[in-house]
Amino acid sequence: MRRVSRDQRTRVTLTLNGRKLSADAEPRLLLSDFLRHALGATGTHVGCEHGICGCCTVMIDGVAQRSCLTLAVQVEGREVQTVESLAAPDGTLNPLQQAFRNNHALQCGFCTPGMVMSAAELVRRNPQPNEHEVRHWLEGNLCRCTGYHNIVKAVLAAAAAMRTGSAPGASDPAAGAGPGASNQIQIAGAGSLAPNPIAGPPPGGAPSLAAGGAP
Repeated sequence: MRRVSRDQRTRVTLTLNGRKLSADAEPRLLLSDFLRHALGATGTHVGCEHGICGCCTVMIDGVAQRSCLTLAVQVEGREVQTVESLAAPDGTLNPLQQAFRNNHALQCGFCTPGMVMSAAELVRRNPQPNEHEVRHWLEGNLCRCTGYHNIVKAVLAAAAAMRTGSAPGASDPAAGAGPGASNQIQIAGAGSLAPNPIAGPPPGGAPSLAAGGAP
C-alpha cells in the first residue's frame, strides 16, 4: 500500500460493482463515507461506525468486510462490491434479495444491505448451509427489528433456490439439494471454506462453518 501524507488528498481508483471509478480522498476518509459521498453508492449504510453493527458490510476482493473500519486509500486497485451489485441491470432482484422480500426478513431495512452482503459470501462459500451455520455466520450483523428468525429463513430459502435454480419461496430448514448443485450468485474472488471474518471463529476455533449461537 502506498504511503501518503496525513494532509494530502490522493486519487483513489478502484473497481466498484464492475466499473472502474476514481475520486479524491483524504487519508483519514473511511471507505463507507467514500462509497456514499464520493461514488454515490448509498446502498451501503452507516450505523455504529465502530465495526459492531454490520450495516456497512461490503465485499472487498470477494470477502465481506466492514467499510467503516477500512480507509478509502486501502482499496486502491482493489475490487469492491456493494449491495447495488446484486440486482440485475433491469432491476430483477437477486435470489437473496427476493428471499428477504418473500420471507419478510426486513422491517426498517437499515441493516438489510449488510445482512445481504454477509449472506452472499456465506452462500458462495457454503451453498448448502444449515440453520446453525446461518445463525453463526450472521452473528456479526445486528438487527433491532426482526428477531433474526425471518432473516435466517430467507438465507436458507435463497440457498435452496440457488441450488435448484428455482424462485426463492418460504424456507424449509430441512430441505436441501444433493452435492454438485451450482451457486448462481456472482461474487468476485474465491477461497476455501472459512468462518465469517466479521463474526469470528466458531467455538473451539475450528476453521469451518461450525454451529454457533444465535445472533
